[in-house]
Amino acid sequence: MSDTLKELDDLIKECKKNRPDAQRKLYERFSGKMFAVCLQYSKDYTEAEDILQDGFIKVFTKISQFDFKGSFEGWVRRIMVNCALERYRKQNLLYTVGEIRDYDNKLAVDDVMGEISSKELLKLIGDLSPQYKMVFNLYAIEGYSHQEIGDMLGISVGTSKSNLSRARVILQEKVEKLYSERKQDVKLVVK
Repeated sequence: MSDTLKELDDLIKECKKNRPDAQRKLYERFSGKMFAVCLQYSKDYTEAEDILQDGFIKVFTKISQFDFKGSFEGWVRRIMVNCALERYRKQNLLYTVGEIRDYDNKLAVDDVMGEISSKELLKLIGDLSPQYKMVFNLYAIEGYSHQEIGDMLGISVGTSKSNLSRARVILQEKVEKLYSERKQDVKLVVK
């Protein structure tokens, strides 16, 4: 076991004993990465901070359940995603969009993807409506199936597929618009 993993294991054991200093160190160690996760599921920084705080409260109250068999970071991440889902359910931000036929609408942006940064892409995803962003993140980033997403959000599989498809269409349009604006900027500079 590497020193870093042993250090983390020791820190977790101390947190299981409710030691505030250990909890603070654990928070400092993971809060940056987990804030990024929370930001993917929130409408703004303030909401992401709220989700992060709620998530760490759950981490510390449930840390005794962590059994050291899997990744601790993955365990914490799952808690953060679940906190975001709970928040959406409570606020009734998700609404059911009528089921439509599932159709495969792949993002045809291979050339464009090399032209935009991951930061820009995350911003475009963040600009999606709450229901589209939630389904897109759960499917494309977290790797959940439509059945799992439907169960988590209380929507049908068809609605999950529909929301993902619509999110992809919106993202494709935004990426293509950004790409065409960039091409225009290049033409203006060259002329």
